[in-house]
Amino acid sequence: MSSLPKPFSVCEAPCESCAARRQGLSSALHQRLQSPLLGASTGLVSLRDHRRLCEGRRNLAAAAIGGRKITHPGKAILAGGIAGAIEICITFPTEYVKTQLQLDERANPPRYRGIGDCVRLTVQDHGLRGLYRGLSSLLYGSIPKSAVRFGTFEMLSNPMRDHTGRLDNKRSLLCGLGAGIAEAVLIVCPMETLKVKLIHDQCSLRPRYRGFFHGVSEIIREQGLRGTYQGLTPTVLKQGTNQAIRFYVMNALRNWYKGDDPRREMHPIVTAMFGATAGAASVFGNTPLDVVKTRMQGLEAYRYKNTLDCAFQILKHEGPQAFYKGTVPRLGRVCLDVAIVFVIYEEVVKLLNDVWKTQ
Repeated sequence: MSSLPKPFSVCEAPCESCAARRQGLSSALHQRLQSPLLGASTGLVSLRDHRRLCEGRRNLAAAAIGGRKITHPGKAILAGGIAGAIEICITFPTEYVKTQLQLDERANPPRYRGIGDCVRLTVQDHGLRGLYRGLSSLLYGSIPKSAVRFGTFEMLSNPMRDHTGRLDNKRSLLCGLGAGIAEAVLIVCPMETLKVKLIHDQCSLRPRYRGFFHGVSEIIREQGLRGTYQGLTPTVLKQGTNQAIRFYVMNALRNWYKGDDPRREMHPIVTAMFGATAGAASVFGNTPLDVVKTRMQGLEAYRYKNTLDCAFQILKHEGPQAFYKGTVPRLGRVCLDVAIVFVIYEEVVKLLNDVWKTQ
């Protein structure tokens, strides 16, 4: 009996099962390609459904051969931390100027007449190092912030990707929102609060804090850990909308650029352009939240009952234009920031893929 030839079947479409075996694919993928052609109650499926099934098989085979574009969360955490450290060292002076202009309220006679005047007076009073005052607090926060952001995004988005690794734009919005909320609660709120307090302290006639660690110890001694979580609500709103907008725009542009070829590589210049566009979109989308957050985390946060009261007082005493104070320096910083972060992140991930093999 063993010498009898085994029966064979003929299919109207190319037999991807045989192709899969010839390609040496894993048995798990081979089983995925062996979807039954028999219906439970209707017998053989229609020719149209058969062709649709075969098309799906071809997509799966192509994804297996080309490799599904999924980044391991561990790689995302490491690459995000490296990207965050490099980015903040480059862009901090613009962040410093933006914060100074937002803290320069109308209630006091304005100290600065604009961006250039702020830079000039800071360098005149404190030297070039004055533009980097508060860098340590932001640097200590930027590394884990970017690590949490990208690690959370990849962890949330990987199960939502299709068989080619493509992420739907709407799902990228939700994943970005989740990543922003995670970084806000775990990292951004305490570190941003410390940064704003240190910068605000420098503006006073008699600065109290001698440095980052002295400032942290004094703030915790006087206000407890709660003193590092001022403005949590606007921070969550700001970071959540920030990352939702950025990842949505970046993902939409990436999908448009790659079209029907998910394996098409993006040049770093293209990544930078897309990142800058995503950063600009987030600036115009949530600068008012950034202004409220900065006020709630300053040394005079006691003047406001809560986030809504802060927004109401800004609107009442300074007008709606106050919600867009510091937009220009923030626009320049954020566009550069997001472009740098995405470029470095993508390049570090490529490097890690060569030295760190994951499934």
